[in-house]
Amino acid sequence: MLSTLDKSVRQYMLVTFNYWNFTLTDGALRMLVVLYFYDLGYSSLAIASLFLFYEIFGVITNLVGGWLGARLGLNRTMNIGLGMQIFALAMLAVPASWLTIPWVMAAQAMSGIAKDLNKMSAKSAIKTLVPDDRQGALYKWVAILTGSKNALKGAGFFLGGLLLTVFGFQGAVMAMASVLFVVLIGSLVWLESDMGKAKSKPKFKHIFSKSGSINILSAARMFLFGARDVWFVVALPIYLGSVFGWNHSMVGGFLAIWVIAYGFVQGIAPRITGKAEGKVPDGRAALIWQVY
Repeated sequence: MLSTLDKSVRQYMLVTFNYWNFTLTDGALRMLVVLYFYDLGYSSLAIASLFLFYEIFGVITNLVGGWLGARLGLNRTMNIGLGMQIFALAMLAVPASWLTIPWVMAAQAMSGIAKDLNKMSAKSAIKTLVPDDRQGALYKWVAILTGSKNALKGAGFFLGGLLLTVFGFQGAVMAMASVLFVVLIGSLVWLESDMGKAKSKPKFKHIFSKSGSINILSAARMFLFGARDVWFVVALPIYLGSVFGWNHSMVGGFLAIWVIAYGFVQGIAPRITGKAEGKVPDGRAALIWQVY
């Protein structure tokens, strides 16, 4: 059945499958780290510090990711991201006595790099698979991918709480590493080797856009996501567990429902922001929706 599909569609499905599996484990890992180290008696500030390198190295990777993708090819950056996430999970599968703050921060740094490599590769790969004269379709496909990402991240939050309850921390991270290893093998075998690779090697200075507006938007996005993760990924789970007395599955389930609903709204964003009227939203539309 899959062999009858267009080549670009098959590649899109493979990229999406790769990205979905990564996102599911990324969401689960965030919840695992927060809940497990809270159980070990770490303070809220100490737990937040565990995510410091995750965010910092994610930002750095996001900055240079497009440049790396153009030079190496999107298939390589995607597979490197998968490999780094597997290694990060393996670092966390050690005995509890080894899980010092510096060790976990190093693993989280690797996970942050892996996450942004995988995300950049998936979204950029879609652009290479959609013709330039079909920007409306590109917007729709990216919106679907982004919406599904948040839905799966939400499912990952629930999965993290469930895995911690059933298998414990070490068992959970090893299970996720095993799944990603299978995904990596499939990606190495079937993903096109030259996808997204530029014919001419871009210079490092090209990591910044020629448009000042895009650079400003990128900086704003960085602070927006950082602020979101401080309260949503760290503070809220600890608050629900310590103040309301919720168990791991309840905390993960609540955050899962929240993020899945958020992802659903992102998935239908093209329809509610102008696609139904045949328009692709511009900066003015973004400002109006931000005010709303």
